Amino acid sequence: MGHIYIFLTILFTVYGQLILKWRMGFKGALPEEFLSKIVFMAKAYTDLWIISGFISAFFASMTWAAAMTKFQLSQAYPFMSLSFILVFIFSVLFFNEDFTYQKLIGILLIVAALITMTSGKFFS
Repeated sequence: MGHIYIFLTILFTVYGQLILKWRMGFKGALPEEFLSKIVFMAKAYTDLWIISGFISAFFASMTWAAAMTKFQLSQAYPFMSLSFILVFIFSVLFFNEDFTYQKLIGILLIVAALITMTSGKFFS
């Protein structure tokens, strides 16, 4: 069951990041003036999709807490790097963000680090 908690943490984290990027893209640029920033953010936080992103972050923290009852932090935390990979992939697909070879190399290094850090610990 612990693996499911980690998977759900990653899923909720990625969902929240993608939803925030998507919806904030409709809001325009953050104003320079302090009071205008407050009004801008207050309006943004009434968007139901953005609220769902915050709720997702809350669920991510709940499933992460559950995962911490099953694994050592040093075993589980490297898997959070999968959220970087998924956010990158979905950002390219849904937001037409740049796909570069440097980013691909970065992803491959993350995967190599994940394999190295979790070899024999997580799946045994």
